[in-house]
Formats: sequence, C-alpha cells, structure tokens
Amino acid sequence: MFVQSSFTGDRSERGELYLVATPIGNLQDITVRALETLKMVDVIAAEDTRQTKKLLTHFEIDTKLISHHEHNKEASMKGILQWLQEGKKIALVSDAGMPAISDPGYELVREAVQWSIPVIPIPGANAALSGLIASGLPTDRFIFLGFLPRDKKPLREEIQRLKGYKETLIFYEAPHRITKMLGELLEVLGNRQVTLARELTKKYEEFIRGSLEEVIDHLKQLDQIRGEFTVVLEGNTQGEEEPSISWWEPLEPVAHVEAYISQGLTSKDAIKKVAEDRQVPKREIYNLYHG
Repeated sequence: MFVQSSFTGDRSERGELYLVATPIGNLQDITVRALETLKMVDVIAAEDTRQTKKLLTHFEIDTKLISHHEHNKEASMKGILQWLQEGKKIALVSDAGMPAISDPGYELVREAVQWSIPVIPIPGANAALSGLIASGLPTDRFIFLGFLPRDKKPLREEIQRLKGYKETLIFYEAPHRITKMLGELLEVLGNRQVTLARELTKKYEEFIRGSLEEVIDHLKQLDQIRGEFTVVLEGNTQGEEEPSISWWEPLEPVAHVEAYISQGLTSKDAIKKVAEDRQVPKREIYNLYHG
C-alpha cells in the first residue's frame, strides 16, 4: 500500500515524477503551472524530443531534455527510475496532450508507483475530452478506446465486442485509415450518430457531425483527408444489454479445445465447437491444436 501526499512534508530531497500536459495544437493552451513545472524539474522526458524542443524554445525553457518513447522505453525507464530514487524531479511529456494516454508513459508511472515515488499530474489539454464535450453526444458516461487494431480481423473482433455498450465511445484515428475504420463501425454497429473532431485547437479545427453513412459519404467527396481525428460515437440505444464474458474467453485456443475434450467431446468435435465459439475457420483451430 502506498499513500501519496503530494504537497506535504519535506519534498526537497525526494524524487518526484510530474505528468505534464502539453498543448494539442494551440500553444496558448499550456497552463501556467505546466510552464513552472517544466522550468523547475531537473529533467524532461519526452516522447519526441524534436517536437518538445519547439515548445521549450517558444517558452524559453532550457531544462535538460531526454527521449522516452516506445522503442527505447526499457532502457530510458531504468535511467529515469534511478534519477528519481536519487531525488531528482522528472517531468514526463508526450507530443501533445496528457502523457501516459496512448503512449509508453503508463509503464513508467506503474514502476514509479511500485517504488513509492510520488507521481503528480499537471492537467491540461486532451483531445479525447475536447472532442467529446463538443460532439453533441451524451457526456455522462463514456469509454475511451484509443486507436483500434489496424488489421481487419482484430479490428472487426474489437468492434463486435463493443456492440452492446451504451456509453459514448471515443477513438483516435489517422487520416489514411479513418474511412476504413468508419466503414467497419457502420457494418458491425449500424448507422449510429458520430462526430469527427479534426485539428482540434488549431486554425483549421473542424467538427463533422452526422450519421455514419453521412460522414463516410462526406469523406469520400474530399480530395484529400488531413489531420488526426478524434472519433466520438453514439453508444447502443437499442436496449440490448452488454454481452457477458463467455467462460472460454480467458483461455488460449488449445486450452479451449482441451476444456471441451474434458467434457467428453472428441477432439474433432471439440475443434469444431471452438471454431464456432470464436467465429474463426475450423482449420485455424485444427492447426493450432495439432501444431
């Protein structure tokens, strides 16, 4: 158990990890507290040092800057944790918005907490919440899902899993995949209301609101689709309950087959049953079981 009192006691010699929100487009959205923190800490760990350097230069901040991203996170995390244990103050920032959301910051936060190092959020701009509050869709209950899988099969499976959720759903998507992603949402979930928020807080900020069919038709008429998208999708309004988790979902396919065999089925019938449960070709399960 770890009870953190962020601003009491002697803080001068203890390490602290600050999670500092940066602007998602408009530099004026950075907070006074964020600027003071970035000036005060010993080191700033950034997802992309080139992007963060532009921000620091604009606000005349010369704090030491290091990289912490998906491809070097294991090595950089060890150094950051060592500094924190030595009493240094470290700020973690992402390219835009709140760190530790859809970036490798989560692992660092988890490790810092395990070492009883205070983790202090410095809140600010966030694309998901900015898109949600301006969408016109319900804001009382929502689920943030980040980027969906790229490949068609896992993408379809993930969307199918979301079919019964009544909460408003929030996604991120890249411009070159947005039309495909919306098409899959339409095919699996039906023609729900959706809002696309593009270039949030920037000069060309745009909200596209309508049904999935209307929005897809609009995108198809554009010569070029630009800008990162926040997708805010209406939840299930048809009264269907959320699907319960099937008993076999935590199992790997082979263990799933063996569970049916233990119930008295032949291996052939068990493989057939597993393929039906998972909605995949029988040959796929056969190869996994006999591989």
